Amino acid sequence: MSEIPELLSYVAALSGCAGLLYTGILFVVALVSVLASTPERRKDARTTLGILLRRRSR
Repeated sequence: MSEIPELLSYVAALSGCAGLLYTGILFVVALVSVLASTPERRKDARTTLGILLRRRSR
């Protein structure tokens, strides 16, 4: 029974790392959508950002 708290802490740490990674990816894509040198790249980055942030309707 002592494995459950240890497993939960690993799951929490993994979830935190995944959240940080996703946030970092969103930050980089947002920067590219603002700072890209060509309008085509900015448009592509905005499209990607829209896909990553899209919420599902319920």
